[in-house]
Amino acid sequence: MIEHFDLSLINWSRAQFALTAFYHWFFIPITLGLTYMIAIMNTIYVRTKSEEWKRITKFWMTLFGINFAIGIATGIIMEFEFGTNWSYYSWFVGDIFGAPLAIEGILAFFLESTFIAVMFFGWGKVNKKFHLLSTWLVAFGASLSALWILVANGWMQDPIGMTFNLSTARSEMTDFWAVLFSPIAINKFLHTIASGFVISSLFVIAVSSWYLIKKKEILFAKKSMVVGAVFGLIASLFLAFTGDGSAYWVAQKQPAKLAAMEGLYNGKQGNGLIAFGIMNPQKQTGDDKDAFIFKMEIPKMLSILAFRSGNAFVPGVNDLVYGNEKYKVESASSHIAKGKLALNAFVDYKKAVKEGNSLLAAESEKIFRDNYRNMGYGYFNNPKDIVPYVPLIFYSFHIMVVLGFYFIGFFVLILFLLFRDKIQNHKWLLRLGLLSFPLGYIATQTGWIVTEVGRQPWIIQDLMPTALASSRLQTSSVMITFWLFVALFTTLLIAEIKIMITQIKIGPESKKGGSDV
Repeated sequence: MIEHFDLSLINWSRAQFALTAFYHWFFIPITLGLTYMIAIMNTIYVRTKSEEWKRITKFWMTLFGINFAIGIATGIIMEFEFGTNWSYYSWFVGDIFGAPLAIEGILAFFLESTFIAVMFFGWGKVNKKFHLLSTWLVAFGASLSALWILVANGWMQDPIGMTFNLSTARSEMTDFWAVLFSPIAINKFLHTIASGFVISSLFVIAVSSWYLIKKKEILFAKKSMVVGAVFGLIASLFLAFTGDGSAYWVAQKQPAKLAAMEGLYNGKQGNGLIAFGIMNPQKQTGDDKDAFIFKMEIPKMLSILAFRSGNAFVPGVNDLVYGNEKYKVESASSHIAKGKLALNAFVDYKKAVKEGNSLLAAESEKIFRDNYRNMGYGYFNNPKDIVPYVPLIFYSFHIMVVLGFYFIGFFVLILFLLFRDKIQNHKWLLRLGLLSFPLGYIATQTGWIVTEVGRQPWIIQDLMPTALASSRLQTSSVMITFWLFVALFTTLLIAEIKIMITQIKIGPESKKGGSDV
C-alpha cells in the first residue's frame, strides 16, 4: 500500500524538514550550553567582584545574543512545517504532539524571552543578584524549551499515554504524565542537552584557543577556557551516561534501530559490541553474505548494554523481518497481518456505525483494539520495508560514539595543561581546540541521523508510516521551497559566522568597564 503514495513528494518533504532541522541545530547547542556558562561566569563575578570576570561574562553574553537572535528564525519555520508539509500527521496526533509544543511556547519561551532582556540590559540598572537570577532563569528557560520539544519527539519514538478515537480517527492523550515522563523522552532530553553543552564548551575553548594563538587577552582566554573545559568534561561524562540509557531504551522499543546501529543481521545470545568495522556493501537482508569485511568486537558487550545481561539474546535484522520462534521474536509478516486486521476492522466499524449495526460495530472495535499497536504495519506489503538503511545508521552511530570518547580525553588534557599553566606552550593543542569545535557538530548531527533515520519507515513508531503523514501538495512546490530555504538558511549561517568572527576580533570590552548597582 505504501507503493501507492507519491514517494517523490515524501522524499522532498523529508529533505526539507531535515534541512531545516540541520540548520536549526547549528544555533541551538550554543544557546543551550553557553547560557549556563555565562551564568557560572556571572556568579563568579558577583561573588568575587572582579571586573575581569565581568568582562568575560559580557563578552560571552554578546556572542550568545548573536546566536540566539538568528537561531529563532529556523525554529519557527520548523514548527510551521508540521502544518504545511505534514498536515495529516498534525491532524492525526495534534491533541498529543501539539500539547508539549504549546507549553514550550507559552511557558518556556516566555520565561526565556522575558528574562533575557534583564540579562542583556540590566547591567547597572538592577540589583546584581536579581541580574544574576535573570541570567540563570534564561539558562533554565532554554533547557525547559528543549524539554518540551524533545518530549514531543520522544513520544514519536514511543507513543504512550494515548488512545485512538474510532469516531474521529484521531489519537487522543489519556495520560499527560506518561507522555512527559516517558523513559525515551527523558533520556532523549538529557542526552540532547548534554550534547549541546559539549558543543558550547568546545565553542568557548575554540575562541579562547584563537586568542592564545594570537597572544591576545591571555588572562581572559585562560579563565574562559577553564570554565569551558570543566563544564565540557562534566557534560561529556554525563553524555556517555545518558547515551547508555538511550541505547537501552532503543533496544526495548525500537529493536530494528538497534540492529542497524550495530550492523546486526543475525541475532544471538551474548552478542558482542562492534568497536570498529567496515560493512560489506553487498550485504542484503536475508542473504548469507557476511555483514562485515572487517570488524573489531567487544565480547558480550551489546547484550549487556541492551538488556543488562551478558547472555541476553539481541535480535538482528533477519530475526525481526523473518521472525525467530526460539527467542519469541515476531516476524514482520505477522505484524503486517495484524496491522491489516486493524485497518480493515476500522473500515468495518465506520460502516457499521453508519448503518446503525451496533453488534458489528462492537465486534469490529474489539478486533481493532486487539491489533491497534500494529496498525502502521498494515500499510506495508513487503516485510523488508521495516528495516532502515543499515550502513548509514551503523557508521553514523560509531562516528558519534568515537567522537564522544575523544571529547572526554580532550577536555581532560586541556584542564591538565591549564592547571600546570602550560596551555599556551602547546600550539598543536590550541589548533586542535579550533578543529574540535566543528567535530562537535559532526558528532551531534550523526546522532540525529541515528535517531531520525534509524526509526524509518515510521514517523510514529509502529502506528504511522512516514509516507502516510505528509500533506497532499504538489512536489514542485516543496522543491521550490526547499531551495528557497537552502538560500535563506545558508545566508543566515554565513551572516552569523561573519558577525561572530567580527565580534571575536573586537574582543571583550575595555578593562575600564562601567560600574554596577
